[in-house]
Amino acid sequence: MSGIIEAVDLKKEYGSLTAVDGISFSVKKGELFGFLGPNGAGREIRGRLGVVPQETNLDSELTVAENLLIYATFFDIAPDDARTRTEELLDFFELTAKRDTLIEQLSGGMKRRLLLARAMINHPEILILDEPTIGLDPQARHHIWERLQHIRAQGNTIVLTTHYLDEAARLCDRLVIMDQGKILVEGSPRQLIETHIGMDIVEVDHIPEVVDCLTSLGISFESVSETIQIKTRTPRQIADQILSVCPGIRVVTRPASLEDVFLMLTGRRLRE
Repeated sequence: MSGIIEAVDLKKEYGSLTAVDGISFSVKKGELFGFLGPNGAGREIRGRLGVVPQETNLDSELTVAENLLIYATFFDIAPDDARTRTEELLDFFELTAKRDTLIEQLSGGMKRRLLLARAMINHPEILILDEPTIGLDPQARHHIWERLQHIRAQGNTIVLTTHYLDEAARLCDRLVIMDQGKILVEGSPRQLIETHIGMDIVEVDHIPEVVDCLTSLGISFESVSETIQIKTRTPRQIADQILSVCPGIRVVTRPASLEDVFLMLTGRRLRE
């Protein structure tokens, strides 16, 4: 392997729980690399990293700008440089109008943008993001996605963990899907979809008449909770066949997604 991040036989245990079980991976410089999985998945190096935690840990007694300026002191950034970087980051994340606002007066989206800005104050080589858009509305999520794509375009390396499959599909150059502490698959979102699903999906309601209809047509299907899924390379033709025999039922055709791959590999049961 050759990359800006190298892991060989990485292990992590919490008591009797093995969260990471001997995994190896490599992240290339300038890549946005994702980790997906069910729940349970030194100073010199610290100066090269920017970290956005899942929980908001901004100083609520300080203003937006003060949070950045104080954080800059942890990296021995000169005061003049800290002020310059603060103003640049406030502008980049569209927070200039809130520079003198206390943290408790910010929306959730603004807090997440400020966490990203804070992580960038030391010009990190690697940005590590833990659920960067958790709990945000669609507009706020898209704003952060745009900022992350811009950061990646500037050559920064980004490592992302997320439970939002659409987020991973949109942002990641490559990703791994993990379960039980091990890497199941690795590749680009498109590669994983093509390799493990490879077809479009027709969805219909899981009701007895639909099951009888599909059986009479000789169409293979998979029962998924309240839905029946049919994987096919001819979704329109299959949909027309179903509607010709069972008119009036709900039929949805869609491309296969990263979520389909994730659920196929890790299962659908809830994890504690």
